[in-house]
Amino acid sequence: MFVTSLSARGMADGRDGGASDEQVDEELVATAKSDPQAFSLLYRRYVSPIYRYCYIRLGNQELAEDATSEVFLKALAGLHQYRGAGFPAWLFRIARNAIVDSQRRHRTTEPLDMVEPADPAMSPEEVALARDEAAALRSALAALPEDQRTVLELQLAGWSGERIASAMGKSVGAVKMLRHRAIEGLRDLLIRGASGSQRGRR
Repeated sequence: MFVTSLSARGMADGRDGGASDEQVDEELVATAKSDPQAFSLLYRRYVSPIYRYCYIRLGNQELAEDATSEVFLKALAGLHQYRGAGFPAWLFRIARNAIVDSQRRHRTTEPLDMVEPADPAMSPEEVALARDEAAALRSALAALPEDQRTVLELQLAGWSGERIASAMGKSVGAVKMLRHRAIEGLRDLLIRGASGSQRGRR
């Protein structure tokens, strides 16, 4: 089950014994402010997690690519306004605004399929069941409080615990607590949803 997998996966703390993510970010930002070409180092550092987050929220590859490009164009143009409040938090706010703008422009209603692509060996019944489970998961995620949903979305996008904490303006401990509550809430919502479906078939 997805919830069991997510719970077991945990969150990387982003530390390897060297400089913290925050220290590295601040050094890269300082360099990029004086040499815009050095912004490419920040781009390479964050393009994958930003793209994955945009894709999770938009559920469309082309829209996610466009939103990601918009995020980094705005970040580059506005880098001189960055005042050191945590680069992931600053970039996350830009990404969240870019996603909202994209949703308004395109009225996206197709959500992300949270399951792996269908195995050609799967029967039509198995494919239908996988789609039902993905739909139930999307509904459960949408029902979570926003901060809990954000933690899971960023974790799914591959963000470390340290980066999630910086992006959300919280401590790593607070993020771990939110993640724990989110997983428990997701599990309860999925169980209630499954029970309701079974009663509906009777």
